[in-house]
Amino acid sequence: MLDEVLLPIVVVGMLFIGLPWVIMHYITKWKQSATITGEDEKLLDELFYTAKQLEERLLTVERIIAADNPDFRALSAHREPSHYDHSRRN
Repeated sequence: MLDEVLLPIVVVGMLFIGLPWVIMHYITKWKQSATITGEDEKLLDELFYTAKQLEERLLTVERIIAADNPDFRALSAHREPSHYDHSRRN
């Protein structure tokens, strides 16, 4: 007798309270993780700065090698120019 009354109440409670709560919880978590934090933006800036430094160093090494060895063909000479404006920030 108790199972006949209790089971439908538990099932209805899970369907109309528990399931929407779980869905809304994960939607909220998903929306929070979709934005970039200030710490992430700072890390991206540092990585971009490091990448630019490494590119400049690579170009310097290629110029030195090309000056010492006239048959050297630098890889950067075959790269297509970048269409991105790296000075522009969001």
